[in-house]
Amino acid sequence: MDLTVAPRETLAAGFVELRVDGSRADVVLNRPDVRNAQTPATWRALASVPSLLPDKVRVVVLRGEGRSFSAGLDRRMFDPAGVPGEGSLVSLAARPAEEIDATIAHYQQAFSWWRGHDAVTIAAVQGHAVGAGFQLALACDLVVCADDAQFIMREPSLGLVPDLGGTAPLVDVVGYPRALEICATGRAVHAAEAVSLGIAQAAVPTESLAAAVDDLVAALLAPPAGAVVATKRLLRGAAGRSRAEQMAAERAEQVGRLADLRRLLG
Repeated sequence: MDLTVAPRETLAAGFVELRVDGSRADVVLNRPDVRNAQTPATWRALASVPSLLPDKVRVVVLRGEGRSFSAGLDRRMFDPAGVPGEGSLVSLAARPAEEIDATIAHYQQAFSWWRGHDAVTIAAVQGHAVGAGFQLALACDLVVCADDAQFIMREPSLGLVPDLGGTAPLVDVVGYPRALEICATGRAVHAAEAVSLGIAQAAVPTESLAAAVDDLVAALLAPPAGAVVATKRLLRGAAGRSRAEQMAAERAEQVGRLADLRRLLG
């Protein structure tokens, strides 16, 4: 896998666009003719985004052009001929186990930074979010979906497992039994159920999705930036801390916030 391509060229090769407007950035999957199907080039492009984000960006919106967010893995990856320049799952399967592990680890970088970044990340999902598309939505802090959205974890139905970082956030949100049922059956989770399960925070009419995301972005940008970053840090780490450790983390973050407040008030 070629990791030496310049970041901007990487975005173009993966049919990904980065648009920055002040404190907001939009990352756009732009292959609407194939419902934003993903290839390794897509993942290289997405992995390069953090290095291109200006420090002033506080909210990142991930969305897809056209009728679907992402229909998942490009079907050509299942063909022995594969995607030109990218190979196929068949060619990947022929490699030694350690090479397969390393290759998948590179792919996972595209999915691992969304919650770890200081900016709040939002997936705006319309139409299909299948397999890698579902996992990409789960990678974000928040999900807003259109009422036509369908979340489908297709991998087990194809003899595979979800391997792009989606299993942990799915279990965190819906619990183990429901996560197993969703994955093992490969059924569609529609918008209303996605909200009831906590996969999405809101479902709106398709024509209102952009406006609903704009409203959420405005609300997230209203508080002081440092307070949102510190709160995200606290919440992100809460599951891995004891009660006492979490309270200590809260105190430490508040010391920093009070110091900023003192500087602001003179």
